[in-house]
Amino acid sequence: MFRIDGDRVLLVFAAVVLSLGSAGLAAPNRVTVYGVHETTLSGPIYGPRDTPLLEVDLCAEWRHESGEPSHKVYGFWDGDGRGGNSGSTFKVRFCPTRTGRWTLVRTTSNKQELNGQKEGYSIVCVGSDHPGFWEVDADGSSGRWYKRSDGSHPYIVGNTMYSFLTEYGDKGLTGGNIAADIRGNSRYFRKVRFAITGDRYPHPQEKPFLDDSGKPTDNGNFSHRPNPAWFHNRVDLAVREAHKHDLIADLILNGPDTQDSRSVLHASENSGDCTPILKYIAARYGSYPNVWICLSNEFDIKKPKYRPSDIASFGLTIRRHLAYPTPLSVHAKPRDWYRELNTAPPWNDHITLQKKIKKMHTAADFVARNFLVGGSNKPVIDDELAYEGKGDGWSEADVIEAHVGAFLGGGYGTTGHKPASKKGHYFHGNFKASEHRSADNLLWLRRVIEENVTFWKMAPVGDPESGDGIIGIFASLGSESRAMAWPNHEYVLGTNKARAKVEARLPRGVWRVKRFDIIAKKQRLLSSDASGSFTFDAPASRAVLFHFKRENWQARMM
Repeated sequence: MFRIDGDRVLLVFAAVVLSLGSAGLAAPNRVTVYGVHETTLSGPIYGPRDTPLLEVDLCAEWRHESGEPSHKVYGFWDGDGRGGNSGSTFKVRFCPTRTGRWTLVRTTSNKQELNGQKEGYSIVCVGSDHPGFWEVDADGSSGRWYKRSDGSHPYIVGNTMYSFLTEYGDKGLTGGNIAADIRGNSRYFRKVRFAITGDRYPHPQEKPFLDDSGKPTDNGNFSHRPNPAWFHNRVDLAVREAHKHDLIADLILNGPDTQDSRSVLHASENSGDCTPILKYIAARYGSYPNVWICLSNEFDIKKPKYRPSDIASFGLTIRRHLAYPTPLSVHAKPRDWYRELNTAPPWNDHITLQKKIKKMHTAADFVARNFLVGGSNKPVIDDELAYEGKGDGWSEADVIEAHVGAFLGGGYGTTGHKPASKKGHYFHGNFKASEHRSADNLLWLRRVIEENVTFWKMAPVGDPESGDGIIGIFASLGSESRAMAWPNHEYVLGTNKARAKVEARLPRGVWRVKRFDIIAKKQRLLSSDASGSFTFDAPASRAVLFHFKRENWQARMM
């Protein structure tokens, strides 16, 4: 029988307590890697008529126990910390990127109450299966694709719900809710794009900003005075729930539609300086690995309009305040990317486009061309590629074909449900896959790509404008097929109509060939040992992928 002396137990217990209570602080909190830790600080008291964004600077530096890395993140005023718009609560959100102990080594502020507060406070970061931030994979295919911090390469198909944060539509309450919409989207999509404002369907009482009298308002010209209630209860909820389900929350800061919402960057009530809201968004949401930021929707179309030089300036400003590799871009009218937006150093890490497309080859060519226009080193995503429904006249099959095309162009696409102009999921949410009928096919497409294709090594091939019907290793195709290649390793071909006796002139080796009909959601193994000249037929479907992968024959024989 095992016995321990009582006095010794007390000594051991005291030693443990002392080891946990370094510098008089409580035992460290446990946080998972790529989780978000929120530290609360007490500062000056502000109310709804005050302007803490203009008066308070707050920055915290977190350092790993090994000495590196360290992350400097900005803090923000959050009212009473529970959604109230009066109080002394300031918060710092931090994302640990390595396991181990992290310490708040420096807190700097222009306010005495905050300066130096909680220095020495520690947390312990433990492992998790979260894949981390979205980062441009510079090694894969010249920066054409994203990877996660853990090195994985999920494929992105996005959805749109511009003003779902209000939970209001054209007939009042939608019957949906923010968390349910996020969960619903996460079952089908990798990304959902939405405005931080109420836009076309504002909430009758709750508003994103406060005017000079302290009254809630939708007027984005007061963007230097964000309403803690709105961001705490609505935007935070959407971002946190999306983080929980590893869904990208693509935050549109300016727009999309009404003059109020399009005035966030105009900031006329702060002499045209939108730096406060840019800094606020970076502080409040920049530590979430699932957050992307779109500076503006259609910045060059509706009032107020912005120049490319304005957008580049805003982009450089917010990039200086982002502690992590947060994806950042802007959305313009249906056209190629503005070359004037390309800066050195770059403020954006991806190219956002808008062009509604029905045909595979058109979508592929548009995406591929804009990879070059954007500098040939950034991922491309068409964020209004295909809205399903009568609003634009796009069928389920139109949407599916377009997204297959975006993939074959070496990029990504985003959809939306639009039964009428300014109506449906794409504005007020209340997502239902039974209504957005292409959602299940787009999910199937994602799974096909992720489970079969080493797409991050691939790039579009061939010259489709030559008219010779040959793309890379493929012949007898016609003008509407498109392909990508990882030369001598892997090829993927897309077809949108029936065609007999398509020829693949395979490089040396043994090749496995699969066919995926994205509309029918059916797959078929065409060959496990193809070589030389391989002939096959394309079925009468608008969205088919053929995948050719060279086998390691020696490994198979062992």
